[in-house]
Amino acid sequence: MAKIPNYRLPFEAPIVEMEARLVELEERYTSARTGEESAANEIAEQVRRLRRELIGLIRTVYANLSPWESIRVARCDARPQTRDYLTLLCDQFIELHGDRAVGDDQAIVTGLAHVGERKVMLIGHQKGKTLAERQAANFGCAHPEGYRKAMLKMRLAEKLKLPIVCLIDTPGAYPGIGAEERGQALVIAENLREMSQINTPIVCVVIGEGGSGGALGIGIGDRVAMLEHAWYSVISPEGCATILWKGAEHAPRAAEALRMTSREVLKMGIIDDVVSEPLGGAHRDHREAGSNLKSYILRALNDIERQPREELLDRRYARFRKIGVFTEGD
Repeated sequence: MAKIPNYRLPFEAPIVEMEARLVELEERYTSARTGEESAANEIAEQVRRLRRELIGLIRTVYANLSPWESIRVARCDARPQTRDYLTLLCDQFIELHGDRAVGDDQAIVTGLAHVGERKVMLIGHQKGKTLAERQAANFGCAHPEGYRKAMLKMRLAEKLKLPIVCLIDTPGAYPGIGAEERGQALVIAENLREMSQINTPIVCVVIGEGGSGGALGIGIGDRVAMLEHAWYSVISPEGCATILWKGAEHAPRAAEALRMTSREVLKMGIIDDVVSEPLGGAHRDHREAGSNLKSYILRALNDIERQPREELLDRRYARFRKIGVFTEGD
């Protein structure tokens, strides 16, 4: 029996309606199997036809998403987060805690992991699923101690000669007074500098939201990619709308102007690759989303390691220096 999702993005209403019809038809088929065979066969054909129509509808809807609708997908509650990917990607994961200064920021998860046959240091933002988890993790907005924790583990990875995998999913670094007093901007700036100098392969993937310095704090790598329905920008659409048009209600307009979707960011050369999501988004099939992400990470690490190791840092520096460079037309 088909399962009706327990979420509904506004533009998914016709999809959810068709899924409900499919469930009803499958229930009728189950009942008809105990009766006349011809009636059961007729219903079975209707089920097959409706399934094809459903796939076509999902493909059409998701092929024509507006930038704002893509952002809604990236923020979907059912979308897999870093801790979900730990199960989907890793055969083994040993979590490492703390920054040796203030505490253990739950907005950033760090640990040693086996991804396929690879041993890696895995670092990622975590938003939380329940209200209590989200409050503990500040909805994925890390404090300075979270970024210090990440950098400590990156230095450990360099010492152990392990590649680093960063999963980015944050609307931005935590903007509270306490975080600013503890040096939020300084810590992020230090992470940018330090990540540019860590002599081990780094792969970064934006799995949901990639907001501002909060994303860049663990986002300097030899390969930077985005999942198909993720977003990556210097500011959230609500923040941009509030500044430019004096109201967050203009967020859809800001999303269009910011060119923050994966296809737009790829065109601008800010990322290297877009990782495909399952039909209808990662929230519809966590297992396939994890498989796609795992394949990309392993492929990217293999590509990086085939290149001369002595050129690793020079290439990483050059790829970020070229961002924003443009030639003015005549």
